[in-house]
Amino acid sequence: MLLLSRKCGQSIVINDDIVVSVIAVDGNRVQIGIQAPGYVPIYRTEIVERMIANREIEPLACLTPAQPV
Repeated sequence: MLLLSRKCGQSIVINDDIVVSVIAVDGNRVQIGIQAPGYVPIYRTEIVERMIANREIEPLACLTPAQPV
């Protein structure tokens, strides 16, 4: 995992077509904006976990805890 610090109004670019921006910070709450092509699905983690639990989608590798080697 890459950990970055950003201030309000700053962004990061993923690949060449996704931009994640910090819109507002209020206490422990952060609002982010995501610009991505329409074919890129964007879900909150708890929604993905519910979809996995309901067997609507297969588990995602990015949400599986790393196994010790």
